[in-house]
Amino acid sequence: MTMPSALATHEARHRLHELTVIDVRTPGEYAGGHLPGALNIPLDRIQRALADIRQAADRGEILIVCASGARSGDACRILAENGVTAATLDGGTSAWAADGHDLHRPQGTPRATWGMERQVRLTAGTVVLLGLLLGLLVHPAFQLLSAGIAAGLVFSALTNTCGMAAMLAKLPHNRVGTADLDATLAALRRR
Repeated sequence: MTMPSALATHEARHRLHELTVIDVRTPGEYAGGHLPGALNIPLDRIQRALADIRQAADRGEILIVCASGARSGDACRILAENGVTAATLDGGTSAWAADGHDLHRPQGTPRATWGMERQVRLTAGTVVLLGLLLGLLVHPAFQLLSAGIAAGLVFSALTNTCGMAAMLAKLPHNRVGTADLDATLAALRRR
């Protein structure tokens, strides 16, 4: 049976026991709550895990998950370019939680990290406000900060990429409990 490119949360919930679920969010986001049984392989490390993901796909179907679906779509495209078929969860973990399904958290996780989309909104909004305030109070040229963020958001929407998210993913609070990729890949091989 071929898996569709996206699964609705209710369908994924009923098929969870037969799917290999890979969460491509940052380790901090993953620690904040993930689908039951999901393995954390951050998007920026998907190439390194390719051989093991390919072997897992040979054994069964792969479901790629992120917060809203954008990063999992990127991961599915990378996998498809390398001959691996995978589906994404429609709406990501946000939709999963909104539909009332449980999210699992690793034991000993002190607190949840904000989702990447929320972090980007906070950072972009802060820089825009800062640019406007400095432009009013110090020098009008500071308004270029706000214009730069606006241009970045437009570019992000047009290309479905986000440079700010890539930079924020490298911050220490998003690396909490940094994914031990070798341990994750070993768990993937055992499935």
